[in-house]
Order: sequence, then structure tokens, then C-alpha cells
Amino acid sequence: MQDTSPVATPSRWQFWIDRGGTFTDVVAKRPDGSLTTHKLLSENPEQYRDAAVAGIRHLLGLKPGEPVTPAQVECVKMGTTVATNALLERKGERTLLVTTRGFRDALRIAYQNRPRLFDRHIVLPELLYSEVIEATERGAAEGEVVQALDLGALRTALVAAHASGLRSVAIVFMHGYRFTEHEKQAAALAREVGFTQVSTSHETSPMMKFVSRGDTTVVDAYLSPILRRYVEQVAGEMPGVPLYFMQSSGGLTDAHAFQGKDAILSGPAGGIVGMARTAALAGHAKVIGFDMGGTSTDVSHYAGEFEREFETQVAGVRMRAPMMSIHTVAAGGGSILGFDGARFRVGPESAGANPGPASYRRGGPLAVTDANVMVGKIQPRYFPKVFGPGANEALSFEAVQSHFNELAGQTGRSAEVVAEGFINIAVQQMANAIKKISVARGYDVTRYTLQCFGGAGGQHACLVADALGMSRVFVHPLAGVLSAYGMGLADQNVIREQAVELPLTADALPQIAAQLDALAQAARDELVRQQVSGGAVTVLRRVHVRYQGSDAALVVPFGDIDTIDGGFESAYRQRFAFLMQGKGKVVEAVSVEAVVAGDAPAEPRQALHEPREVPRAETVRMYSGGAWHDAALVVREAMRPGDVVAGPAIIAEKNATTVVEPGWEAQLTGLDHLVLDRRVPRPATFAAGTTVDPVLLEVFNNLFMNIAEQMGLQLQNTAYSVNIKERLDFSCALFDSEGNLIANAPHMPVHLGSMGESIKTVVRENAGKMQPGDVYVLNDPYHGGTHLPDVTVITPVYLGAAAHDKPLFYVGSRGHHADIGGTTPGSMPPFSTLIEEEGVQINNVKLVDRGVLREAEMIALLQSGKHPSRNPQQNMADLKAQIAANEKGVQELRKMVEQFGLDVVQAYMGHVQDNAEESVRRVITRLKDGAFTLPLDNGAQIQVAIRVNAKARSAQIDFTGTSPQQTNNFNAPTAVCMAAVLYVFRTLVDDDIPLNAGCLKPLEVIIPPGSMLNPNSPASVVAGNVETSSCITNALYGALGGMAASQCTMNNFTFGNAAHQYYETISGGSGAGALTDGEGQVVGGFAGTSVVQTHMTNSRLTDPEVLEFRFPVRLESYEIREGSGGKGQWTGGNGGVRRVRFLEDMTASILSNGRKHGAFGAAGGGAGQVGINRVVRADGQVEELGHIGQADMRPGDVFEIHTPGGGGYGAA
Repeated sequence: MQDTSPVATPSRWQFWIDRGGTFTDVVAKRPDGSLTTHKLLSENPEQYRDAAVAGIRHLLGLKPGEPVTPAQVECVKMGTTVATNALLERKGERTLLVTTRGFRDALRIAYQNRPRLFDRHIVLPELLYSEVIEATERGAAEGEVVQALDLGALRTALVAAHASGLRSVAIVFMHGYRFTEHEKQAAALAREVGFTQVSTSHETSPMMKFVSRGDTTVVDAYLSPILRRYVEQVAGEMPGVPLYFMQSSGGLTDAHAFQGKDAILSGPAGGIVGMARTAALAGHAKVIGFDMGGTSTDVSHYAGEFEREFETQVAGVRMRAPMMSIHTVAAGGGSILGFDGARFRVGPESAGANPGPASYRRGGPLAVTDANVMVGKIQPRYFPKVFGPGANEALSFEAVQSHFNELAGQTGRSAEVVAEGFINIAVQQMANAIKKISVARGYDVTRYTLQCFGGAGGQHACLVADALGMSRVFVHPLAGVLSAYGMGLADQNVIREQAVELPLTADALPQIAAQLDALAQAARDELVRQQVSGGAVTVLRRVHVRYQGSDAALVVPFGDIDTIDGGFESAYRQRFAFLMQGKGKVVEAVSVEAVVAGDAPAEPRQALHEPREVPRAETVRMYSGGAWHDAALVVREAMRPGDVVAGPAIIAEKNATTVVEPGWEAQLTGLDHLVLDRRVPRPATFAAGTTVDPVLLEVFNNLFMNIAEQMGLQLQNTAYSVNIKERLDFSCALFDSEGNLIANAPHMPVHLGSMGESIKTVVRENAGKMQPGDVYVLNDPYHGGTHLPDVTVITPVYLGAAAHDKPLFYVGSRGHHADIGGTTPGSMPPFSTLIEEEGVQINNVKLVDRGVLREAEMIALLQSGKHPSRNPQQNMADLKAQIAANEKGVQELRKMVEQFGLDVVQAYMGHVQDNAEESVRRVITRLKDGAFTLPLDNGAQIQVAIRVNAKARSAQIDFTGTSPQQTNNFNAPTAVCMAAVLYVFRTLVDDDIPLNAGCLKPLEVIIPPGSMLNPNSPASVVAGNVETSSCITNALYGALGGMAASQCTMNNFTFGNAAHQYYETISGGSGAGALTDGEGQVVGGFAGTSVVQTHMTNSRLTDPEVLEFRFPVRLESYEIREGSGGKGQWTGGNGGVRRVRFLEDMTASILSNGRKHGAFGAAGGGAGQVGINRVVRADGQVEELGHIGQADMRPGDVFEIHTPGGGGYGAA
């Protein structure tokens, strides 16, 4: 596209702009309808105040400071990362949170889970609000006003906050999404007092879930003032010019209606619109978007309509607002390359724009871009010359070469082999991200076109397509500025949503329709108010439907009952592969989208020329697939429609470089689009060899982990129990033919190390009897189980129908079922003394026989015994979900073997274990001998001695001296003890290594038979998995000496009656600890973290509003218990105080520890405070309970749990 100077015509210019983190891209539509582009740095304060306005002035030929007027410019449509960057860097407006009394810490505690499983120092995302006011008010789940809002007290508090300089406020009240009166009163008061930004939760995100709605409201209050200032700055330089901004949902909105909560994905959303519109024009019906920039890559899926998420997490903040479904992975052109002696690593850190990659001539580190320079895929002569101190030099090949030569020396292979290795790892990471949005959701990605855009996409597109088995790639001529192009093609839209929570029945439809009509009218009015172009307004009505008791709502078009039902069932089957027969459906929410259609892309179609020898600028050397090739270097402008370029070749253009790999060919279509097709079938050649390749080691680490994660997603999405679906109390893993753990998605640590014992039981007891299509189930603590509610489903993996006489791998999934029988609902009885009182024992039972589900036999087993399961149908639903999760693992393992060959896969199953073993051995050399005895509240003790053999780099862990097996239920089967040892030693490795059986190889663990950690049947074990496992991990840290104890309990709280059963684990404080250097010397310390799940658990807590909506209880408060952490140079984390008021008769039980002995301090630090369990009766009478206790609750009674604080580290 040639730039021509603007000519005076009656019509005017349009500007479509994407202001990114590094570059600002401008696409301008001239008065004659032709397009031109301009790229400039987003931040260049010496040259201009704002990049977007500077870009417009440049193209209009105006001088700096000259106004941009409506006479020249029809409109400006833009996307901006201003809000995203403010969120990532935590540079938003100081914000005040006003919330219901008792919930001041609710957004900080959130769902209790920690973000990274194996970090001893738990770091939670920084909070966005600076101060909190607790308003005296309370509404119930059904709308009854429990306590009216005290406006007088609120006014006083708001005036004080305003006087301290706060101007932005977020108002979030319990159940405020449905019952809005109190929030409205508080908002009116805040405006009256002088707050300039007031965000209420019912306007920001009228959906159930206090935590995510609260986070969204705070984000809105935090970012909206920043956006407002930016909008005014831009509008101020273009008085009177209509200005529109792109929202996260993919629609444009008037600049003055642009809100913080809708701005997070403003830039990337433009890319998806550009992708979808250009793909439709070119006839690609199904595309995977692949937008690779400098720091990260965004991947997306499009098959005819935009996919939106209504709940997602960005920069550690839970967002409940409509957003384009985009998955981001930290692999971009600037991702830093490293070698740790065993594995090649790519990212997640980025070299940024300054200093940038090594080739940028600013002394930066090696990055992905440099690897492409090394192998000749980027030719510095054909890359913009904007580098060096004068910003006028080419990329530096010399800097790249010297860095790679150094790595070549360390690894004993040539520089180009090293560079290609890094590229392969980056490609694998991007392919895994694409799998998460496609394969994991039931889409067959091989039938899609990979549409590639963004600065670095074209260099990797063929390789990413090959990694996924895709055979077509599409590159638009504006691929380098596609986000900006998308701004110009986007619809203008207004989305409104509202919680409904009604059953999906014919009777409820009129009420649902009435709510949709009201929302539709509001959305339509808003669009008209924004004075859009005279286009017609269309309104799309949608319902968010889910099965009763589940949490996965799917969005389907509104219609009659059969339309909604059919739409939901086909969407559900696509995503989860089966339906929940006989389950009621609920309309959780409704949403409407009012749309004014955007412009269709006006791209002229040219006639195709006869094929010819395409003129090449030169022939260059390019290294690909392990060999050097002579590649044609073609300049894009020299090509004409109909030209075909066979790989290996490089197509260079102004804003992008596209690499045509060997076996691929590129064609230029009549629309000036590049389409790349694989012409030669992909060669499946991977030399296995016995030596380990550091590239393939990293690739397989990622692949094995990705399979376990996909299994986990399948299980979470299809399970029935709240425990699995929402608390995420499950784990999925794959094992080799011996039953050794190979990879485990980072789910529940207590399951991680203990599932291998279950697999080994099945392998041993069914040797020679297994057949393809068999699936086994067990929960028996004396045969590899942990406690009875944790049920493990195991599938042997065969290749081909009768390819081998024994399985080559195993996959397993374990989930905590809602109930498996026993004396109390939920199967966690506090006072059990025999295993039969805890539920139904399942030992190595065949669940599926050669592909046929043995449902009748399984239900008969669940209904047997002294205390049978209370709801066998629910158990069956969860077991079916576990079978489906395993099947996902089987399919992915088969694909892996097809791609790499069986010998390679088996070799790397060994190599990843060796790598983990080596990592643990390295840590062992820094340890010293130690011993520790930890007393339990029930009088038992855990004693452990660690003896280090530095020469052999191994250690002995000896539990001799631990109490004999107990008559109570604090006995822990050996599998639990092994899981605790595995977890602790994994946390000592400060690196992302997979948790697998290799970690245990350097360790000899001695557990005396007949002790409470190796009990004999029929001892009861229900507390062993939760309480004793927490004590074992802390005892091990005590013996190692580097860290104080976290709470030695999980505070298991269950309540129920005939109609309801509920179970939760309540978090406390984590221990403070030491920071050490590579030699094991203490160089500093860290404080503990308050109210967070620690060590052996990381289960989520049910949202307060969901809890009250589903159960007849009221959460009075859940707060941080100030001062409960142990004193020390670094203090322990504080525990929490949780108060639950009962509204019906129920039985409540607590199973806990740490009520007599506080979490110990280390290196002179003090112990944390002990926990307290008590019942406060409606008449004010207080009943103290022991560490295990049960109470009959009456309406009005409150169960109060004070959880222990963590220990301190170092003398205060």
C-alpha cells in the first residue's frame, strides 16, 4: 500500500489506533477510501505527549500542537493498554472500599488458595484498595433486610476518608447484585460527600459471587479515573472529533462511557475483531488466532461468533465482566533464553523494549528474536533499522553469535542447534496455550486455519501449526497492525447482564423474557445516547444456563424452552462430552448485547496472474529442522496475486517477517492475503537415542504437565460434587508402566505423592489380567488410598487394540466425593474409631470392563456395608467424570506416541524423573542433619530424624519414635506420609521442576509398622489425610530448620441435615522462614502470610453469596485474626475468625488440631496463637469445644472458628 499525500475531497479521514505497551499502530482510512499505516513508539516524551495524536498529525501532515478538527477527521476509534498497564504495575487511583460489616477482609482472603503451590514464601496479589469502611447493613440471600443501612455512621466515615484525600470509592454489599437499595443509598451519600468516582457492584457486575463481583467493582473504581484522564488528554487535542474506544468485549463505545472494568483487554480485543472480519472475507470459517508480540502471545478461537468469558482472572484480580476469550502465554519475541545445566528454558521473563534482546545493541540478554537471527530466519538487512544509540542501526548479528557460541561451548553442540532448540521450546509453549482454548474444549484443531498476526508471529507460524497438526496458515497484509485494523471494523455495542437464578421451566420463561426486555431497552437507550452512526440497532438476547448444583454456566441464545434446552445440551456435550441426565437446569443470569454493525472490510479483489518464478532479492542461509538450507528471500512488495513461493523461504515486509518452512508453500491470493499450506507430509523423525537432549527434556516436561492439566480441566468441568467442581479438591496424573508418577497438574499436594501407591496396587493385583477398555476404582487406605471420600479412578493405557500384552502407561484421577457413607453426612466423622464408620471401602474394583460401565455392581457396592453412601447416583456422576478425565489423558498420550514414537516417549518418561532426582540431590547437599518432635492435641506425637549423606547426595528420613496407631482417627496411611515427604523436598527446590517419582529416589523413608503413620486395618484414618498430613509437613520443616510451622491443621468444618450437606477447610497463618543462598547459608527471611491455605491443601472456599444461596446459614463474618501470628524478626501469618449463623436445625462438626499447641517458631521466633472452636447460642450462652467436636445447632446459633497463626522466625 503506497502512501500518497492527502487530497482535498468533501469526505474526511478516519483513524483506527491500537496504543500498545511498546508500539502504537495507526491505520488511516483516507477520504478516497484507501488505507495507509504508521507505527511509532508508545512512549517518546522528548518527541510528543501522546503517541495516538502524534500518529494522526503525522499522517495529516500537521505540525506538532496544531489542532485536529472535525473538518478533517470523521472519527477516531482506538484501543489502549493504559488500563491494563496501570493494573499490572499497580498504578491506579487510590481507592476506598465500602462493604458489609464482617467482610472487611473478604477480598483479601478471597477463596483462600495460594497462587503457587510449592512456594514456601506465599506471595498474594497486591490489593487494589487502600482503605476499607465497614457499613452497618445486611441483606439476606432472599432479599430480607436483616439490618438497615446506618447512613449517619457511614457519612462520618466517608467524610473522614474524603478528608484524607481519597476520591474514588467501590461499594460492595452482600447480595447487592439483586437487592440494590443499600448500595444506591451509599452511592448517593458518597457523591454528596464529594467522591468523584463511585462504582457500585450492582451496576458494575450484577452477578452472584461476592468475591469476583467485589474485585471487579474495585478494579472499576481503581482504573476509571486513569482512563478518564487519558480520554480527556486525547480528546483535548482533537476538540469536537468523535472518539470511540474498544472494550474488552470486542465492541466500541463512546469515549465518555468507557469504564475501567471494560478496558482490560481493549487492545487484544481489536486484534480478534480484525482476525474474525478478515478471516470471514477470505473464506476461512474456523480460525485460531495467534498474536505474538514482544512480551507475550495471545491465542484465541473463532468459529463464526465471538467467544466471551463472563468470569476470568487478570493480573491476580478476579474479573466478572464480559471479555473476549483470550489466553495469554508469557512467550514472545523478547522472552529470555536460559540454560541451567540440564534444561533449556524460555521465559517467562522478557527483555522488554529496553534493553531488549541482545541483537538490539543495548547489552540485553539472549531472547527468542535472537534465536531467529542466529538461524537466519530474521535477516538484519531486511529488518527496520531503529537500533543502537542513534536509533539508526540494524540488528547486531555479532552480539547474537558471540552469546550463542558461549552456550554452544557449555552444551557441546553448535550455535545454530542451540538456537533452534530454544525456538522449539517457545513453539511448544504457544502450542500448549492453543490446546487450552481448543482441544481442552472439544474442538478439533487440525481442521482450523492458524491466523497469525503481531510482530513476531510470522517467524513461528508454520512451526506452531506443525506442533498442532494444522496444515494451513493465513497472514493478512495488515497482520503487523491487525489490532488497529480491527478497531475500524468493530461493531459498536453495549452489553448488559443481570443475575436471575430461576429454574429453566416453561413457567419461568415469561419472567426471564421480561428481564431481558428491560435490559434490552436499557442497552438500546445507551447506544442511542452515544449518538452512533445512523445504522440499525440489533439486540441479541442470551441466557446463562447451568445444571442445578453445578457452577459451569454456558451462554446460549434465548428462545422457547426447546431452543434453550437444545442449545444448552449441544454446547454442554461439545465442551464436556456427556450430559447430566435427570438434573434440573437453572438460568443463572441473562445478558443482552445491543449492536450497531461496523464497516465490512473494503478490500478490492485483484485478478490472479499466471504462476511464475517469483523474483527473489537474494538467496540466504537458513537453519531449520536440523539442517542448513538455501532459502529464497522475497520482498513482499515484489509479489503479485497468484505467486507461489515454496519453502524454505523468507518473505520480508515493512511490519513483519514470514518464514515459509521446508515442506510448506505460500501463495498470494487475489485479496493480497498470504496463505501458507503444508504440501509435504510432516516427517515424524525424532532420534530417540539413549542420551538426553536438553531441548526435548523441556518439551516433554511441558507436554506431560499439559496432559495432566487437560485431564484436570475435564474433571473440574464435568464433576457433580461441589468439592471437585468448586473447591478443586482433586488431582490428575500420568504414570509409567511400573506405576511411577511422571507428571501431576498442580492440584492438591496431599493427593500428589499418594496416588502412585494406588496405581501400584492395581498393577500388582491385576498382573496379566488387564484388558484394553478396563478401568479400576479404589479408595482403601490400606491399599494405596488416603481416606475414604478420596476416590481414585485408574485407566491402563494400551496402544492399538491388542498391540501389547500389558499396558504401557497409566492415567489416574482422584476426587473428594461429597459423601461415601459413614456415620456422618460428608464422611468426615470426628469421633470414628473403625474404618467402617467412615464409609464404604473400595479395594481394586473393576469399574469398566472392556469398555462397559459396571454401573449396577458399583451402585450395589456403594449401598453395602454398615454405613452405605447417602447418594450413590451422585458418586456415579463423579466417577463418570473421572473416567472421562482419564480418557482425555489416554487420547493425548496416544497423540504424543504417534508424534514422537513410543521409544522416545518412554525414554523421556525416564529422563524427566532423572531430572527431578538430580534437582533434589543438589538440594540435599545443602542440608544438615536434624530431628524434631511435634505434639498433637490428642496426646500423640510425630517424631522425625533427617540424616544427610552428603557424599552420596542422599538422605534418610526416619519416623521412629512416632506414637503407635491411635484408637482415634488421626492415623495416616503410608501413602499420606510419602506425599508429605515428597511435597517438602519439592518445596526445597526453588525452580519449576515437575513433581514426579524421581523426587523420592534420593530419599530413604523409614515408617515403623503399627505406628500412627503406618497403621494396620481396621484403624480409622479420616483425620490422617487432613490433620496428620499437616503435622508431618511441619515436623519435617522443624527438622530441616529453615522455616517455622504453619497452622498444624486444616480446620475441617462440616454441617448438614437430611436435606443439606456441606464441607469446608478453613485456612490459617503460614510460617515465617529463612531465605538462603546457593550454599545453604541464611541471607535473610520472610514473614508468614495471613489466612491462606498451606502445605498439603489448596482447596477453594465457596463464595459467601453462593454459600448463603444454597444453604440455610448466614456468614456473619470472616476476618483476619490480628496478632495471632508468632512474634519474631519475621512474624508468622495471622489466622482467621469465621462465624457461621445457622437458620435451621443442623449437626455441625469440627475436626481440627492446634488448639493446645501453637505453630512452633524457628531460630528464636515465637509460636503462633492456638485456635479456638466454640458455639455461641442464640441466647448468648457460650460452649467451648475441643479440637474435635460436634454440636446440634438451632436457628440463631453461631459456630465460631478461630484458626491458628503461623510461627515466627528469628528472635524479635
